Amino acid sequence: MTAEALPAELRRAIMQIARTPRLLVACDYDGTLAPITEKPDEARPLAESVGALRSLAALHETTTAVISGRALRDLATLSRLPAEVHLVGSHGSEFDVGFVHDLDDESRELRDSIETELTRIVDGAAGAELEVKPAGVAVHVRRASRQDAARIVDAVHNGPCTWDGVSVTDGKEVVELSVVQTNKGSALGTLRHQVGATAALFIGDDVTDEKAFEQLTGPDLGIKVGDGDTLAHHRVGDTEQVATILAFLLEERRNWLYGEQAAPIERLSMLASARSVALLTPDAKLTWLAHPGPDSAAVFADLLGGEGAGHFTIAPHRNGLPLGQRYLPGTMTVETRWSRLLVTDYMEPEAPAHRTDIVRVISGEATAEITFAPRPEFGGVPVRLVQHDEGLQVLGTSEAFVLRSPGVQWEISSDGIHDTATALVQPQPGAPIVLELRCGTTDLGPHELPEIERRAEAGQYWSSWAGTLKLPSVESELVTRSALTLRGLIHADTGGVMAAATTSLPEEIGGVRNWDYRYCWIRDGAMTMRELVTLGSLHEAEAFLGWLHGVLSTLAGPERLHPLYTLAGTQLGAEAVIDSLPGYKGSRPVRVGNLANHQVQLDVFGPVVELVMTLAEARGDLRDEDWQMVRAMAEAVSRRWDEPDHGIWEERHVPRHRVYSRVMCWQTLDLAIRLGEVYGREIPASWPELRDEIAADVLENGWNAEVKAYTTAYDGTDLDAASLFVGLAGLLDPQDERFQQTVTAIEAELRSGATVYRYHRDDGLPGGEGGFHLCAAWLIEAYLLTGRRTEAEELFDQLVDAAGPTGLLPEQYDPVAERSLGNHPQAYSHIGLIRCARLLSR
Repeated sequence: MTAEALPAELRRAIMQIARTPRLLVACDYDGTLAPITEKPDEARPLAESVGALRSLAALHETTTAVISGRALRDLATLSRLPAEVHLVGSHGSEFDVGFVHDLDDESRELRDSIETELTRIVDGAAGAELEVKPAGVAVHVRRASRQDAARIVDAVHNGPCTWDGVSVTDGKEVVELSVVQTNKGSALGTLRHQVGATAALFIGDDVTDEKAFEQLTGPDLGIKVGDGDTLAHHRVGDTEQVATILAFLLEERRNWLYGEQAAPIERLSMLASARSVALLTPDAKLTWLAHPGPDSAAVFADLLGGEGAGHFTIAPHRNGLPLGQRYLPGTMTVETRWSRLLVTDYMEPEAPAHRTDIVRVISGEATAEITFAPRPEFGGVPVRLVQHDEGLQVLGTSEAFVLRSPGVQWEISSDGIHDTATALVQPQPGAPIVLELRCGTTDLGPHELPEIERRAEAGQYWSSWAGTLKLPSVESELVTRSALTLRGLIHADTGGVMAAATTSLPEEIGGVRNWDYRYCWIRDGAMTMRELVTLGSLHEAEAFLGWLHGVLSTLAGPERLHPLYTLAGTQLGAEAVIDSLPGYKGSRPVRVGNLANHQVQLDVFGPVVELVMTLAEARGDLRDEDWQMVRAMAEAVSRRWDEPDHGIWEERHVPRHRVYSRVMCWQTLDLAIRLGEVYGREIPASWPELRDEIAADVLENGWNAEVKAYTTAYDGTDLDAASLFVGLAGLLDPQDERFQQTVTAIEAELRSGATVYRYHRDDGLPGGEGGFHLCAAWLIEAYLLTGRRTEAEELFDQLVDAAGPTGLLPEQYDPVAERSLGNHPQAYSHIGLIRCARLLSR
């Protein structure tokens, strides 16, 4: 039997409960997993049900159990269920692990008295049997004559059932007497509490199972097998349908948890406008889009939750893998190509501030299948689709969404919560199918310009800018793509720049190191803008400094700066978890917001002053407001430089006196002094002395003779790739033996093939992570400074090879599994690539 044979309402209920964060699946045994047999000791479970329960138990945050009236020992012997499935016997008085009831002397005497009396009652009745259990005795009359069965049940009810301390459970042709007050409902509650289930599914056929159905509330699901009155939500006919239910639940939960079809992170391509971003899979599925801003709730979150979390897919009707995907040169327009089909995607680069518009063009000869499944608010609100002559309108959310699709005939289906629209289309030569997703409006009318002109304008928006860049001779095309990616992460209206386009792409598959990077870190933003200035584009840096001036205007001084802000320059809300999403390949939790917002990070001033220096050199002058900011940051350093902090990596441990943070404090003063000297500004007399004091402090306390390197912090022997800045920033001469030994030590401990790890210490979080592309870039620069050009070129080639087919880099790389990790695309990674290409071109 296939899942399609199950009632549609039941399928929808199973799909919904499969998406709960922590699921408990519990079943009765006889009549549910095993067919009822004339001889109870011959009841064997269906192999399909056993396999499904075992596989469910192996899933993340999923517990399976069998709750039976049988004695635990008999249940284990007869069912032969694997150890992964919890067994609960005697209606909940016996658990396979924990919660075992030890009887006191009085209860043991009562149980013996019950057994003696029941033996007397059934004496001489052929087919009547007693089942003695640790906490009670059951009387089975299924095989007795109807006359004897009625007599025995009546005698039991009027006899020992009335005794003090006896708990009675009536089942189908069985009466159980127990000296422990329990039932299947309390057993289910005990299991739920033990595993912290957010929803429970219970399947049963007996009247004793009604106690469990009675316990089900909210998102729980109860399924009755067979006839009879019930409190269960749904009903099926037999044990074969139970096996089908369990198999369907397994498939749905596995797909929800692990996203088995999730594309490799580095193979995702980014669309961008002046205000927002979206991600495409290699087969043209729109897998990620947030609205109204890139740091808002997602409209399509397939990337983190599978197709049930929302997607917009275009593919050939007949299955076929795409031949390739590419950016049109110098643009953010993406083409995905099959043998007889082409899908072209781009965002309207300069749509109105409240709008996010994506244009999708289908051309070629093959029939294409379209699936439009918007799920606003991370799928948290029910969605209804209404078809109009010119397209679809999305209802059920406070934000307006439409899909203009003239001429497309849609079929709209519902899973009981959300609508999904599908269509088959056949493009004609010279007449492509044009789909326009418009977020932030109900307007389905035609655009004033033909699509081909809009596509050209969208391309020109990016290519005209890219054409102004001063590119290095090494990997110039990849540098162009990196620069376009960085510009795509910038919010044109505010000047803020995202650290990455996504949230919660994991640092370890299946792990918990999943963070939201869709915000503007002051450090990351300054480093991003500096690289764009070195390529000859100054406008973005000027806008970012304007954004930073706006942030500073709300504070008493730079020492009050938070490490990160929203793209609008406001403080972040609390970090939260989206429990309804399973995460990329089961990597949970999915987070929004970032707790690092409340950390102390004293390194942020150095990159900002370095940006001001680089921009002033490019412009030939230093703006007064920028000099005032530099002065304020130098004064902030003078007040706080000797404090411990959380550092560049935002560890959730206690603050430490970190080498990198101290070097950045030194750099802040060193560059401030040089700016004042070059541009004729007054330099406070205390600055040079303080600069030298910080340098001496770092050189003395940061060096560890035991490991022959500058370590992470003053209080340990652990190494950190960021400590390379003692030489990269110029505090220590790169030819100094101490710097060269530091490079060698970091290479030996933190480099692994194509990548370099940040550190290998305990940082207070479970699990591991990949190597950082940015750290690899720092080591490349250190190789060059210490005369090791061959090693620098080799590591750079490996960095280039880690880029995806369209030239994008996420944050990290796993050199063992040879796969990318972390949020994507990551500004840090592209900053590192650009800088290394420039240095290698000299």
